[in-house]
Amino acid sequence: MRQREHYRLTLLLAAMAAIVPLESRCVARVGFYDPDYHVNHYWNDHEDVVYRGYLAQRHEDYREFSKLKPEEQRTYWQWRHSHSDPGG
Repeated sequence: MRQREHYRLTLLLAAMAAIVPLESRCVARVGFYDPDYHVNHYWNDHEDVVYRGYLAQRHEDYREFSKLKPEEQRTYWQWRHSHSDPGG
């Protein structure tokens, strides 16, 4: 009897895992420390949109934020704090 319950539970968990979208299972929170404000900023889709707007305003090509030099990241966060928006 226990083996049957274990089998059913395993099937149920497998079915639930298959239903949950892959993206929600693989979410990685990438944080960036802002030394001027002593906070960690977490990157998400909204922040990426704002960052792309920042690059467009400066007429710069897109570069992945995590690959920027620390001083370039700091310049972005300084700009970001002076251009904050209600969505982020």
